[in-house]
Amino acid sequence: MELGVSWHQWKKIMHQAVNAAETVGISDEYIEGIACRMGDFLAEKVDPDNREQRLLNELWNEAREDEKKVLTRLIIRMVDKTDKML
Repeated sequence: MELGVSWHQWKKIMHQAVNAAETVGISDEYIEGIACRMGDFLAEKVDPDNREQRLLNELWNEAREDEKKVLTRLIIRMVDKTDKML
C-alpha cells in the first residue's frame, strides 16, 4: 500500500491528529501508544513514498521497542512544531 503524500503533507496530517487528541484531553502517554502502534502498522503495510519516509521506515525496523518509543516521542515533537512552520 502507498500513501501518496509528500513529507510536508504527512507532517501536517500528523500534526492535526496530535493536536486533535490533545484538544480533547487525551494524555501524552496514550498519544504515544497510539503513535507507536501506527508506526508498527505503517512499517509493515505501507511502502515509503519519499526518502524521509524510507529513512523513518529503516530506523523503525532496526529499533528495539524502547528505541521505538523514543523515536515516537521525537516524531510527535517534530510534528508538534509543524504548526509554527505553517
